[in-house]
Amino acid sequence: MSDPLAITREALAGTPAWVVGGAVRDRLLGRVTKDIDLVVDADPARAARAIGGAAGRGAATFPLSDAFGAWRVVAAAHAWQVDLTPLRGGSLEADLRLRDFTVNAMAEPLGGGELADPTGGAADLAARTLRAVGDHAFADDPLRTLRLPRFAVELDLRPDPATAALARASADGLRRVAPERIFAELKRIVAAPRPRAGVELAAELGLVERVLPELSAMDGVEQNRYHNTDVLGHTLDVLDATVELERDPGAVLGAERGPALSALLAEPLADELSRGTALRFGALLHDAAKPQTRVTAPGGETLGFPGHDVQGEALTRDVLRRLRTSERLQSHVAALARHHLALGFLVHHQPLTRRLLYRYLRATEPVEVDVSLLSVADRLATRGHKADESIARHVALAREVIGEALRWRAEGGAPRPLLRGDELAAELGVRPGPEIGRLLGELQEAQYAGEVRDRQEAVAVARSLLERA
Repeated sequence: MSDPLAITREALAGTPAWVVGGAVRDRLLGRVTKDIDLVVDADPARAARAIGGAAGRGAATFPLSDAFGAWRVVAAAHAWQVDLTPLRGGSLEADLRLRDFTVNAMAEPLGGGELADPTGGAADLAARTLRAVGDHAFADDPLRTLRLPRFAVELDLRPDPATAALARASADGLRRVAPERIFAELKRIVAAPRPRAGVELAAELGLVERVLPELSAMDGVEQNRYHNTDVLGHTLDVLDATVELERDPGAVLGAERGPALSALLAEPLADELSRGTALRFGALLHDAAKPQTRVTAPGGETLGFPGHDVQGEALTRDVLRRLRTSERLQSHVAALARHHLALGFLVHHQPLTRRLLYRYLRATEPVEVDVSLLSVADRLATRGHKADESIARHVALAREVIGEALRWRAEGGAPRPLLRGDELAAELGVRPGPEIGRLLGELQEAQYAGEVRDRQEAVAVARSLLERA
């Protein structure tokens, strides 16, 4: 049986229990969910074990919080989970009034029955309004201020003015929230269908400066004539362009590349993020070092941001480390910042040689495809002097490079060497060492370029290189 509600009803027959929060909200919205929240007027641990037993082999049951007595049952084979918490406040109504937003403060008896809606959540949902249950909502848990923009963009709701004002007044409480919890909300905002709207709402409420001050620092930082917005505006434009590329990469980069790019972006990467969502984080942070690297003329005009890619790599890693993300995500997004200018530099070296292409792919690996997409989004969002001409040249090059990058990735990177280091050393009559490593690198580049095809040619080229050194 794969229906979590049916399994739960059977397992908890006779136990006072209610489906609450998101599952009720989503049913009213016509959304399918396999994440069920239950309130039980009983021991949550015993109830969870009963559900786990009914779910059968492979179901996992474990405590979520010792402080609040919450438990979770996960049936991975059927992709559903049930979270259980004890009834708070002595009654169902009291429990619901302790929740965050009215649209999440509704409940239905597990066995069926009338909707409990003491705060008017159903009416707010129909009006597409996000309203705090009460003045205590954000004080009870400051993270709820960040959940406000998350719910707004995930469910297409608008906060009512009083709730927005309350969130703004409570924003400083985010400084006391664990970084892991903050990132859990941030990643859902960034993964939402309209991440820009979520970021802008979070900024309007004063939340961004508390959780992502590097983004707030971009506001008002003017750029040169090749840009039509400040750094923050450009960053949000790049985020928009990244979302559009993710939705239909073939529209810009060629229909023949679309399916492979869509499959790549859908791949799981780290921290429950796909490569596509990680690319969105790359869009948000790729210019994070511009405020600190801005160089101006005597009159104040911006000349450029030298080194913002290099400094951006370190800054991006610092941001994600502060948010307690995984090393893999840190390395991935930091590499996007480090190399986001590389494809643009190649525009000035067309027609592109195989050797230049090889150097680009080696330098940007393992984000060779991802950073090429970021570069395209960056260029599409740069709408200043000679924008159309620059975009056309950049996209034409990107189509060529991304095709090669996809092939490179599918084949496992650089071509397999024609001979090992010890074999090359023996052929040349020299001792193994750094020089042999350099020669092997040169040979791989020549091999990729089609200039070396077999072992004999490789030895001859290496000998020539050694003699010229």
